[in-house]
Amino acid sequence: MTELNYHHLRYFRAVAHDGNLTRAAERLNLSQSALSIQIKQLETRLGQALFERRGRQLYLTEAGRIALDHADTIFAAGEELVETLKETGRARRAIRIGALATLSRNFQMEFLRPILGRSDVDMILRSGSTGELLSSLEALNLDIVLLNQPPRADAVTSFIAETVYEQRVSLIGRPAYGRPGESLADLLARHPVVLPTLESGVRAQFDALVARLAITPQIAAEVDDMAMMRLLAREGAGLAVLPPIVVKGELETGLLTEFDALPGLTETFYAVTTKRRFPNPLIRTLLNR
Repeated sequence: MTELNYHHLRYFRAVAHDGNLTRAAERLNLSQSALSIQIKQLETRLGQALFERRGRQLYLTEAGRIALDHADTIFAAGEELVETLKETGRARRAIRIGALATLSRNFQMEFLRPILGRSDVDMILRSGSTGELLSSLEALNLDIVLLNQPPRADAVTSFIAETVYEQRVSLIGRPAYGRPGESLADLLARHPVVLPTLESGVRAQFDALVARLAITPQIAAEVDDMAMMRLLAREGAGLAVLPPIVVKGELETGLLTEFDALPGLTETFYAVTTKRRFPNPLIRTLLNR
């Protein structure tokens, strides 16, 4: 069986990410015809067309998308090998952190505080969906991922989820909405609520609470983004069901008020890593803060 030529794979990866054969050839310092031959040889080896041409642009076929996923994993692993073994005996300076796009920015800043301002640390920050982030973590493109729900575990995945922060969830709104300490029933009788979507663990806790208390709140909005919930609370759309850390600045300035710590409701934040032979030592700095 003929072995895979990794030079071909490298050239394919460059073209796939660029989407243009001419630009990729210039960047690789190759002629366009030479690069095209390299791609054709890889397609012959794999027995599949990797690109289809639409006008001047190249688009990946289904086989091409699969090949690119594998190529990214292979070359990321090679970079990880060089970086790790080259820097044995001293702290690594780069850490790649992914965070759920809808996660509280205030929480993220608190999590990053141990390495903020350090001249010997280079932070690469990425945001995305849970699936995108976990795929990047598996492909070694990220060192750690921040989520508000732990990933599903099974015998195949090697994700390790650690609870890094847990905070009460409260009713947050404009000061004119009532008095701190006022009963939950009275507050919800007068004002609509801004809630997380049904997929959220906090939403499930809130629905169970109001069901026990026989309260039917008026829902102003259902939102999957903590930053948007914060803005809606600031605009007076209703009482937001949020951890106070999300509106830390507004609470400190008095723009918003924490009216009620909803009994038993908490938001948990997780740091997710994956098993590695040479883990990034900066991860421990963050998790042991």
